[in-house]
Amino acid sequence: MEAQNLIIVMSDEHAGKYAGYACHPVVRTPNMDRLALRGTAFLQAYCNSPICMPSRASFATGKYPHETGYFCNATPYDGAVPGWPHVLSAQGIPVQSIGKLHYRDKEVSSGFDESHHAMYALNGIGDVFGAIRQQAPLPVRYGVRQVAEKVGAGESDYTRYDRKIADRTLKWLRETAPRLDSPWVLFVSFVAPHFPLIAPEEFYSLYDPDELDLPKACRPDDWPDHPWFSAFRHSYITDQYFDDDLRRRATAAYFGLCSFVDHHLGQIIDEVDGGALAGNTRLIYTSDHGDNLGVRGLWQKSNFYQESAQVPLILAGEGVPANVKVDLPVSLVDFHPTILHGAGLDHLAGSVNDDAASLFDIVNGKVQADRIVFGEYHAAGAVNGVFMLRQGPWKYVHYANMAAQLFNLADDPEELTDLAPMEGYADLCRVFEQELRRRIDPETLDADIKAAQLEIVNRHGGAAAVLSKGSMGASPPPGTTFSGSRTE
Repeated sequence: MEAQNLIIVMSDEHAGKYAGYACHPVVRTPNMDRLALRGTAFLQAYCNSPICMPSRASFATGKYPHETGYFCNATPYDGAVPGWPHVLSAQGIPVQSIGKLHYRDKEVSSGFDESHHAMYALNGIGDVFGAIRQQAPLPVRYGVRQVAEKVGAGESDYTRYDRKIADRTLKWLRETAPRLDSPWVLFVSFVAPHFPLIAPEEFYSLYDPDELDLPKACRPDDWPDHPWFSAFRHSYITDQYFDDDLRRRATAAYFGLCSFVDHHLGQIIDEVDGGALAGNTRLIYTSDHGDNLGVRGLWQKSNFYQESAQVPLILAGEGVPANVKVDLPVSLVDFHPTILHGAGLDHLAGSVNDDAASLFDIVNGKVQADRIVFGEYHAAGAVNGVFMLRQGPWKYVHYANMAAQLFNLADDPEELTDLAPMEGYADLCRVFEQELRRRIDPETLDADIKAAQLEIVNRHGGAAAVLSKGSMGASPPPGTTFSGSRTE
């Protein structure tokens, strides 16, 4: 296809359901909505691992965590597995980034010609605490108390960082883009709506906490009765710090941060539309994973329920149908062929794994409707590895050495009924399990990754030494000091 400029805007922890174009009744995202009107919105888009570093590595490489070795927040991307920026750069196509990368450090071969205001893993290491998965019960992450302690209206290091990212992006589009004599790719990565749940006043005030519903299934009686989640809750004790008033204020702040990101997206759209970039620049908006936001008593991410694993995804520009919504499942590994396709590198845009496909091909009906989206999770709070297969209306979630879950998202979009233990679904579960085992051996892979994580923990002095430092919170943006651990 014809090469054009491409801007990829990624947020952090934005669940796909929280947007106007996705028919959310409360969240205001007028700029995402107008981008969806001029392009195609993928309503069933997923991350491939619902936590920052593995998700971003899959986004970069087009490969899954078990294929690359970037499987938790203690294995940040180091550039050893080439990604789409490397391919673009090798072909002489300008490719730069602005904002959060969450790669190991600035010394890695990211593939970008230049990275502005880049954010990396803490100390080039990341979250070793989360790699302690070889013991039962899992260690308690007392640091999650910060999620409840910092809620409301105001500014945080993250909102200030996002404003810098937005300003640098607008400057780049005005000053750098006109000097480039060939189509380019720009990756812009914001941090909101990632916690701390502190939203600037003008956006927080859009939502009255007293008028917001409590999170779905937030009472213990409504929580899923599954041993994996029991183990997870022992580690992630976040919900015990919330009461109903704080749940509503946290929801208002998260919604405000979604609108905050939307505001910056609108600035980028306006800049493109208002000058020479109009007509020759495609735009994509997505996120690295979602946020549970108190649903089922869970916060942040780290599971394959929709709130955690589903992400927004909008593609707009030349060659993309306007005002179309697609229900075919897609995932972040699809970005590798998509970006190369959009850069005119059709001959290089083949999938780097059997699942990935160009979103341009998907919107033009060139991909089979029965395609499968795959995800896996081996990070903090996971007593065993978790694997997702999404096909048609079905979502199958396999827990290594534990009972699986099965949901029909057409009939049960809120995932309130697990069909796996019910009569009449054993054969379908068996088909999905066979498909999973055709790809990987979940129990062996779980054991292998735990062994690799034990090596990481031992390199940092062993479990006792790691635990003594406490669990980390959010990674600090450039120029700020980390103060996120808490041991009690």
